[in-house]
Amino acid sequence: MPTTFIWKGRTEEGVIITGETEAENEGELLLALRKKGIIPRYVRQKEEKRFLSLGKVSNKDILFFTRQFATLFASGVPVVQAFDALIGQIKNKTFKKVLIQMRNDIEKGSSLADAMKRHPRVFSSLFVNMVRAGEEGGMLDKVLQRMADYFEKMLKLRRKIIGAMIYPSLVIGIAVLVVAVIMIFVIPTFAKLFSEMGVDLPLPTRITIGLSNFMASSGIFIFLGIIGFFIFVKFLRASAKGRKITDNILLRIPLLGVILLKSSLSRFSRTLGTLLGSGVPILNSMEISARASGNKVIEDIVLDMKEEITGGKSLTEVLKTKPEIFPPIFVQMVGVGESTGKTDEMLNKVADFYDEEVDNAVANLMSMLEPALIIFLGVTIGFIVVSLYLPIFKLGEVVGRGG
Repeated sequence: MPTTFIWKGRTEEGVIITGETEAENEGELLLALRKKGIIPRYVRQKEEKRFLSLGKVSNKDILFFTRQFATLFASGVPVVQAFDALIGQIKNKTFKKVLIQMRNDIEKGSSLADAMKRHPRVFSSLFVNMVRAGEEGGMLDKVLQRMADYFEKMLKLRRKIIGAMIYPSLVIGIAVLVVAVIMIFVIPTFAKLFSEMGVDLPLPTRITIGLSNFMASSGIFIFLGIIGFFIFVKFLRASAKGRKITDNILLRIPLLGVILLKSSLSRFSRTLGTLLGSGVPILNSMEISARASGNKVIEDIVLDMKEEITGGKSLTEVLKTKPEIFPPIFVQMVGVGESTGKTDEMLNKVADFYDEEVDNAVANLMSMLEPALIIFLGVTIGFIVVSLYLPIFKLGEVVGRGG
């Protein structure tokens, strides 16, 4: 049955065009586009609108299925029986329905890859292509184990990145909340007291009370502005152009940008190495790995590199042309892999290297952020306390001179 693909390509005149086309498989589509003089840059299967929109299948669910299925298959359990065993263990109702459909398709004669391909919201093109390569090469058991290891490492990397972003945000949020509570609820009490005393307020006190009045009168607008900003960013990232803009900004943020770049390089190299090691052609592997990088800037650069590889250049040669993304050590390690015929192994070593780099970068961020936040809170609250006591000291001096 033909599948609908969404594609983006470039004509011989250099015009970028997009479209939707039905084809038996991706290879047939690529051939048809090239016959029309279109150089494909991006191809993906159009997602079908099914019941899957009612529920979500998590990465943990996919990891559990892959690990268990790999173990059963390697032990000689037939595919259908393996599915029967796993269906009973899956708690996610959406995923269970998907596996039941796949089991029925396989029993009717479908390959595992084709059964997975019918559920693009659950099984990515990465998964489908690797399984297909494993089935065709007679090494499905090894491919499944490799996929399980891949998902496990990617989940660990994702947790690190989320931790690196959530912890600082949480601490900063608490610090801002503490200051806001003091400014909105505590300072006005002192301001009223000083007004009744009729004391001449020093500059620090006037600054504190002025900020307090501003936050009390405009607090709701500040809050709505922050909410509006996040909604705007969400809508902006809904488009490819908007996602590229925001991803580019994120990469330029000090410290955090370094972590995001290294994590993207890790995802890209691990995905590419896993695909190549499983026998997936280099061009398909580059396209899938570009999307797996998780950053639109890197994705577009890798898709451009794919076109250069189509023209006959090696992976190392095209990596050298993008020094702003791929550091010399990345290029050198890939070059060694290509020269020794072990590109897939070296790419996985590159990914391990950048995983460690992410660990170190996260540790450095935390070590710098914690004292900085302590200093910020100390200076801010210290200034507020001093500004509140200055009028009292001044009043004491006046009373003392009067006595």
